[in-house]
Amino acid sequence: MEEIMSKRTIFLLFIGLLLIQVPVLKAEDLPYTPVITLNGSTLPWKMVDGVKEFHLIPEEVEWEVAPGMKIKAWGYNGQTPGPTIEAVEGDRVRILVTNKLPEPTAVHWHGILLPSGMDGVQGLTQKAIQPGETFAYEFTLIQHGTQMYHSHGDEMVQIGLGTMGFFIIHPKHRNLKIDRDYAIFLNEWFVEPGTSRPDPNVMTDFNLFTFNSRAFPGTAPLLARPGERVRIRVGHVGQEFHAIHLHGHNFKMVGTDGGDIPESAQYPETTVGIGPGQTRDIEFTAVPGDWALHCHLRHHPMNAMGHDIPNVLGVSQDGLEEKVQNLLPGYMAMGEKGMHEHLEHSKHMKGPENTLPMMAGDGPFGPIGMGGMFTVLKVHEDIPDFKTAEEYTKQVQLPGDFGWYKNPPGTVADRVPGDVNIFQSENQIYTCPMHPEVQQKTPGSCPKCGMTLKAESLQKGSTAKAMSSDKAEDHKNMKM
Repeated sequence: MEEIMSKRTIFLLFIGLLLIQVPVLKAEDLPYTPVITLNGSTLPWKMVDGVKEFHLIPEEVEWEVAPGMKIKAWGYNGQTPGPTIEAVEGDRVRILVTNKLPEPTAVHWHGILLPSGMDGVQGLTQKAIQPGETFAYEFTLIQHGTQMYHSHGDEMVQIGLGTMGFFIIHPKHRNLKIDRDYAIFLNEWFVEPGTSRPDPNVMTDFNLFTFNSRAFPGTAPLLARPGERVRIRVGHVGQEFHAIHLHGHNFKMVGTDGGDIPESAQYPETTVGIGPGQTRDIEFTAVPGDWALHCHLRHHPMNAMGHDIPNVLGVSQDGLEEKVQNLLPGYMAMGEKGMHEHLEHSKHMKGPENTLPMMAGDGPFGPIGMGGMFTVLKVHEDIPDFKTAEEYTKQVQLPGDFGWYKNPPGTVADRVPGDVNIFQSENQIYTCPMHPEVQQKTPGSCPKCGMTLKAESLQKGSTAKAMSSDKAEDHKNMKM
């Protein structure tokens, strides 16, 4: 009888163990606010014998820089930068790395305090991970802060093609809750117009600058509600210096790759300087509006441009356009009065395949005319809460997502009532370069294509110079 009872007890205990639900941590149950890697993702993990286990796969990836341009990069788990690793100070972590690159590699855990043999330097602290092999890195996290991971084998090529990512270690306890936490990885590339393979041999003359390997107008905005506490983490293992500027706010410098800055040592800024191998964390209270966030080095918020042509600013090109058109039908002279017209032409004139125009993007008041390292912080009352970082990155991908700020009456700069254009004269007419039949006496936009009308001088008793319809058609079809 006792034997039967004993077997029954064991059976019931077994059934009870099967019925026990292992709690699944939801975002609101985590001891931290999950980081949102704009246009990116967070690396999933599973608990194995008390260790958080992650799996990284260095491999070739096809990556969209912005609509209309994809590159053949190297990254991790199908993306560049690789998915963000998130953990908590005190965690024991194991990271399995399966090499799917065509050459050996190793992964360095940049800024993380760990045993020398886990540091990830090919040939110095470990054997190289050969193509097809899987290595395990395992260590306990004894610090917190914004760190990084990247290739440490054939760095020039592998990092140059995108093998990098964030490794963010949250503190066990945080005194002040962060409402929105964003991560932006900076990078520079050289991609020959009309191609898709970045050239890692280029050292200085880059033509593409990215936030999380995306260039404006393909960058996701940062969202917040007024009064929320926002943290932005910026990381960089590229070649150049950057100066990331946020409009409309004074923020505090709260962290570096060395860890949190003590509150007594934090200082206010509007621009954060960052060099290769560094991370910087800033925090601020969100102010209502749509605010630009960009690198302040003036070529960095631009896309593909050539640096080997003469400077034509202020140089009269009268008569030149017609002569060149005899050799190159559809040629349009640009640059004499600045490059704004390039922005307008790019909407109607086909450029090289798989190449972004130098300036692009539209806002609520017209063309923004930026590129590269540029995005928008949108602080609106109706911004929703997102349950997970994955939910955010699925819904928020392009600058126009979630609309534009509705400015209160009287708070938007506008033309002075009764203003007379000082450049306008009786001997001037405005015409569309694409549709020469569109002509008027006042500045404006073409009703057919939206381009800004170009001012042209009139000779006495003559009409405005207009291109033939054939040449206009050439302009539409030409490749810049």
